[in-house]
Amino acid sequence: MTMASVLERVLSPFWFSLDTFQILQYAVVLGFVAVLGKLIMFYFRTRELNKSFTSFPGPPCHWLYGNAHELRLDGTDLDTVMSWAKKYPYGFSFWFGNLFPTLFITHPEYVKTVFGRADPKAWTYSFLEPWIGQGLLLLSGPKWLQHRKLLTPAFHYDILKPYTKQMSDCTKIMLDKWEKFANEDKSVELFQHVSLMTLDSIMKCAFGCNSNCQNEGDSAYIKAIYDLCSLVDLRFRWFLFQSNLIFYLSPQGFRFRKACRLAHQHTDKVIKQRKAALANENELEKIQQKRHLDFLDILLCAKDENGKGLSDKDLRAEVDTFMFGGHDTTASGISWILYCMAKYPEHQEKCREEIQEILGDRDTVEWDDLGKMNYTTMCIKESMRMYPPVPEVFRQLTKPITFFDGRSLPEGCLFVLSIYAIHRNPSVWQDPEVFDPLRFSPENSSDRHSHAFVPFAAGGRNCIGQNFAMNEMKIATALTLQRFQVSPDETRPPIKIPQVVLKSMNGIHLYLKKIK
Repeated sequence: MTMASVLERVLSPFWFSLDTFQILQYAVVLGFVAVLGKLIMFYFRTRELNKSFTSFPGPPCHWLYGNAHELRLDGTDLDTVMSWAKKYPYGFSFWFGNLFPTLFITHPEYVKTVFGRADPKAWTYSFLEPWIGQGLLLLSGPKWLQHRKLLTPAFHYDILKPYTKQMSDCTKIMLDKWEKFANEDKSVELFQHVSLMTLDSIMKCAFGCNSNCQNEGDSAYIKAIYDLCSLVDLRFRWFLFQSNLIFYLSPQGFRFRKACRLAHQHTDKVIKQRKAALANENELEKIQQKRHLDFLDILLCAKDENGKGLSDKDLRAEVDTFMFGGHDTTASGISWILYCMAKYPEHQEKCREEIQEILGDRDTVEWDDLGKMNYTTMCIKESMRMYPPVPEVFRQLTKPITFFDGRSLPEGCLFVLSIYAIHRNPSVWQDPEVFDPLRFSPENSSDRHSHAFVPFAAGGRNCIGQNFAMNEMKIATALTLQRFQVSPDETRPPIKIPQVVLKSMNGIHLYLKKIK
């Protein structure tokens, strides 16, 4: 006798004696009980979570909105966070409604505890997944560790060395375009130009693609990348679009899916072409004789201890992740650095003197030049302290945490590490609103807290591409100051807004004066 026939004999006396209406009644009751059970579990979980946050006081909460309505996305958000950070040392609770608490962390000692763990990125990063896939940014656990090991050789200084010329060439294309703005009464908005330059640079350095995007910014792929960046920002900022269903059905969701298809088609094409080129070579040494190894070469040739490489899906995810992570973040850094140079002309002049002494008549930065830019590097770091390219980092606890002062939070809690507030914490930084590059001199850096300056995060999940980004920022700053004197447009001061990267609502506008 089969199992089906046994079940039929057991259940049929009861089941088939019920009419259709009774069956529906039972289904409704069972559904109601299931929903009620989930609501009860949610209630007790929320009550327990809320209770644990009582040790972290924060700003007053509205009975319905919590604190979320205080962040108005009008350019005052970071100032609001700073006012709370001064009132509540180490961290404070922030509420989306009165149900979903988040801990804002604003002190390096708390940051050290969080970055010393391996907790994954928060659920909000899932908005990026349709575009960048499960790459190094979104992965966690053993697979993240495997990818991190495979990708680390791609950022060795031997790989980074040849990039200096390509970065210089990309910067010079941008500066040549700026010539028409020089010595005029019209300021130039930096970010749009710098963003194209960093995109051009990353495509040439990491993927061997001559995109020509600085002169052909209207290509379908470039538009797709810009659409993806802006739409991800939109999802972070608008509560309704954080619902996958609502975003999917919206016109913005349609644009996002279309841009994803275009970006993925381009990435797949680049990977396919490089695979074909590598397959035609008998040995890897022959490739090195023809050109330098780049990020994509390392990815394609990487093997773990079992001799297994990355799958096609993982390859695309890492390429798209590096494109995302190394594009707008570096553009934000360079734009705010040049703004600081314009705002503080005495430091601009000191950097220019150092750069002229290093480069002389050369208009290309070489690898050995980077280590000589001592004062320029201090200015770059001070700019990133005041205007960190990534102003906030999100983490989700996978197990309970206890901080040095004894306060604890349970598994599942969401953290926002406010890098902007950490970099301006008055208990760590003297006169934090003052631009002072000497904070980063060797003698002043030695006694500072190890996690007081974290523009690239810290710990095991720190930014793998930070040396790539620092080199590009040094090159772009050096070549710009060699050719132009920059000054701020006082009529249009930037209005800081924390999106995926730190931007200005009204752009970053500078005047350019050609140096003869």
